[in-house]
Amino acid sequence: MQKQWRLLPDPPQPFYDEHPELPPVVARLLFHRNITDAKKIDEFLNPDYTQDVHDPFLFRDMRKAVDRIFTAIDAEQKIIVHGDYDADGVCGAVILVSTIKTVGGASVGVFLPHRETDGYGLNKKNVQYLADEKTNLIITCDCGISNKEEIELANSLGMDVIVTDHHSIPHELPPAYAIIHPKIEGEPYPDKGLCGGAVAFKLAQALLSTHKQKGGALPNGQSHESFEKWLLGMVAIASVADMVPLLDESRTLTKYGLVVLNKTNQIGLQKLLLEARLMEEDGSKKREFDTHTIGFQIAPRLNAAGRMNHANVAFNLLMTADPTEAADLAHELNKNNQDRQDLVEKLCKEAEEQADAQKDAPVLIIIGRGWSTGIVGLIAGKIKEKQYRPTIVVAVNESGVTGSGRSIDEFNMIQALQELPPQLFQKLGGHPMACGFTLAGEQEIEPLKQALIEKYQEKTAGLDVSPKLLVDAEIALEDVSWVLYDILQKFEPFGKDNEKPTYFARGVTVQTVKSIGKNGNHITIMGSHRTNKLRKMIGWGFCSDSEEKMNWCKILHQGDRIDVVFEIGVNEWNGNREIQLRIVDLKKRIEHGLNELDE
Repeated sequence: MQKQWRLLPDPPQPFYDEHPELPPVVARLLFHRNITDAKKIDEFLNPDYTQDVHDPFLFRDMRKAVDRIFTAIDAEQKIIVHGDYDADGVCGAVILVSTIKTVGGASVGVFLPHRETDGYGLNKKNVQYLADEKTNLIITCDCGISNKEEIELANSLGMDVIVTDHHSIPHELPPAYAIIHPKIEGEPYPDKGLCGGAVAFKLAQALLSTHKQKGGALPNGQSHESFEKWLLGMVAIASVADMVPLLDESRTLTKYGLVVLNKTNQIGLQKLLLEARLMEEDGSKKREFDTHTIGFQIAPRLNAAGRMNHANVAFNLLMTADPTEAADLAHELNKNNQDRQDLVEKLCKEAEEQADAQKDAPVLIIIGRGWSTGIVGLIAGKIKEKQYRPTIVVAVNESGVTGSGRSIDEFNMIQALQELPPQLFQKLGGHPMACGFTLAGEQEIEPLKQALIEKYQEKTAGLDVSPKLLVDAEIALEDVSWVLYDILQKFEPFGKDNEKPTYFARGVTVQTVKSIGKNGNHITIMGSHRTNKLRKMIGWGFCSDSEEKMNWCKILHQGDRIDVVFEIGVNEWNGNREIQLRIVDLKKRIEHGLNELDE
C-alpha cells in the first residue's frame, strides 16, 4: 500500500540554543524522539548501567516477593516459574529459574503452557496440576495479571502466587501474594515500558542483591554482579522480540545486553547462532550482533518452538550446558522456523482472499478453520501491513476459538477490546498494537466484529488513518559520510520508538539498475545526485512481480530521476566496509512539486 511521506518538523530554534553542544543532526533526531531535557538526552546518548538502571526495590511489592522466595528456598518448598510460550516469556523464565537455582533454590522448576492446548497465561487445569505436583509457590513470568480466577484457585489449593507481568491491566487485579508490574495503578516504579523478561530481570536483581547482603556465595566463586550482567543477553532478546519501546531503562538494558550477546557463553545460544549462519564453528562471528540480529534471526527461531511445537524446546536450549543436546535443539528450532515460514506463506494467500472480500470493512476479521493458533498473529501482522487496517485472525479448532490481532498506530486495540462486553471473551490480553483472546464459541465472532467496528469508528473519528512514512530529514547523497554514519551509531540500539533514522533525497538520477538475489526480487541502483559522484542503493523486495508490488527493475531506466527514502548502513565483506543506502521507499520524480513531502 502506497504510503504518504511526511517530513518531520525541524526543532524550534530555542531547542538548538538550549543544547549548543549537540550537532544539528543529533538535536533533530532527539527532538523527533521526544527526548528534549538534558537528563533524558544524557541517558539516551550515554547509557550507564550504574546510573540508569533503577533499584528493583522501587517496585512496591518487590521486598515482599523476595522474602517469600527466600522463605521457600530455606524451607525447601517447591517453586514453579510459570512462563509464556513466546521469546519474551521463555527468556524471562530462563532468567528466573537460573537465578533462583543460583541463590540456592534446588527445588525450582518451570512450566510453560502449550499454545494450542493450554492457551495464554494460567488456566485452572494447570493450576490444579501444579497443586497435585506439591507446588508451594508459583511465580508467573510475562503473564498472570489477567488471571484472577486462576490465582483464586491457586490460593484455595494452598499455593502462593507472585505475578511478574507487563501486559495491559484488567479491571480487577488478581489476589496474588505479590505483583511486580510497572503499570498497575499507584506503582512507584519509574519505568513503565519494561517487557516481561525485563520485569523478571528486576526480580532477579533483587534476589541477587539480597543474597549477597545475607553473605551468600554463588557457585564457582562467581560474583553476584557478574551473574547479573550475564542475564542481560536474555533481557535484550526479550525486549527486542516483544517490541517494547527501546527508550529509558529498556534502552540501557538492551544496549548492555547486546554487549553480552556478542560474547555469549551460553552454549545453546551459540549453537542457534551457528544454525542461523551468524557464527562459525570456531565461535567467531560473521558480524556484530545488533537488534536486527535479534528481531530477524534469534527471536523468530525461539518463537518457532511455541508456534510449531512446544516452548520447552527453546527453554531447554537456553538452559543446557551439553553441546550435543544444544546442537540437536538448535537444529530442531531451525527446522521449526522453516516450517513456520512455509505454513505462514501458504495460509496468507487464503487470508488475503478473505481480506479482499472485506474491502469496505474498517476492521478485518479473518477466520481460519483448522489453523494453528501459533501462526495466526503472524498472519494478522502481514495482512495489517498490506491493508493498513486493524486485523484479527481467528483460528477455529476442536480445541476452541482463539484470535490474535494486530493494529495500526491510530487505534489502541486492547483498550477497545477491554471496553466491549466481557462475556464475549473467555480470555483477553495484549498491548495497544497486539492482542490475543479466546472466545466461548464461533457464534461470538460476528458480534465481536460488529462491536469492534463500532469502537474503531468511535475512536478514530476525525483522524487520518492512512499509512504514513515518517522521514527524519532531507539530505543530499553527497552529504552521506562516515562522519554521519558514526554519529547515527550513538542512537543504537534501534527499535520501537527509536527506529533507524530515515532520510529523503529528491531528484536522484539513475545511472544503472540491476536485479539481485536468488529470485531476482531485490534491486541495486547506482545513482548520482548533485554531483557526478555515484552512490549505491539497495532495496529488498523492490523487483517483485507480485500483484501488490511494483517491479522497479522493469520500471526504471538509465537517466530516470527518482525521489528516495533510505536508511544509512554499512556493507561488510572480506574485511572491506562501505556505506550502503537501504531503500525504504521510492517514487519516480514528478516535476512541478507533485512528489513534495508533507510537512
